[in-house]
Amino acid sequence: MAAGCGWRAARGRRRRGRDKEEEEEEEGGTGTAAVLRRLREARDDLLSSGFWAASAGAVRASLSGPAAAPAQCVCLGLGRFAACPIARCQLAFLLLLLEELRVPPAQCALFDPAFSAREAAALEALGLRLLPENEEGKHGVGGSATLFYMVHCGKALYNNLLWSNWSPAALSKVVIIGNSFRGIEERLLSRILERDYSYIAKVLKGTEEVALPSHPRYLDTFNDTSVHWFPLDKLQQLSPEVWNFVEEPTYQDCEDLEIIR
Repeated sequence: MAAGCGWRAARGRRRRGRDKEEEEEEEGGTGTAAVLRRLREARDDLLSSGFWAASAGAVRASLSGPAAAPAQCVCLGLGRFAACPIARCQLAFLLLLLEELRVPPAQCALFDPAFSAREAAALEALGLRLLPENEEGKHGVGGSATLFYMVHCGKALYNNLLWSNWSPAALSKVVIIGNSFRGIEERLLSRILERDYSYIAKVLKGTEEVALPSHPRYLDTFNDTSVHWFPLDKLQQLSPEVWNFVEEPTYQDCEDLEIIR
């Protein structure tokens, strides 16, 4: 989700009103071609800044060890990239990442309830797929190593993702680019983390993470963003009680429920 110009859908699935830029774009009929042009410009900016090269190195280092190179990708909570420069930059980064990891665009699926028809058309023009329904982050990897691109998503969404892959075999195939789990642990009281986001709390000791490099041009775009993976040997060292608890998460007292109904 693009920090500062994204969306939020909470319990009643009420979304923020459209900002002026979104309304002007829709009224102006700028079209898919204009969206793609601005996306190419964001891609060029990433390449020229040096941020992409440093970030690609961090991703390669993460995948050079026990983490399997992903064969597919799921992107959640990207936000309104036609109107929001931050979301557009995050999408450009994702496209570069797919090239770097040699993941075909057709193997990358996206979901955000805020996508407009023009944005959906732009994604399809890029060869990407749209998930047909809101899975609320509960996406199982099956037998394939999968990259989940979830920049600035809510904690509940990460928690749901972990729950839906709650076994050493499945989690060892998961790579997440999103908010730092270490940062989540540092910012939340332990009792709140364990009560509301129990799967994040339980997997911390089985997680490896590398932060994306800091860059002055992209502080708002990728702040607190890390690459996370879950080495099988570390997961197998967790106690059996960790894996025996598989109750589906509920969020009675939580507010950061992007995409969660």
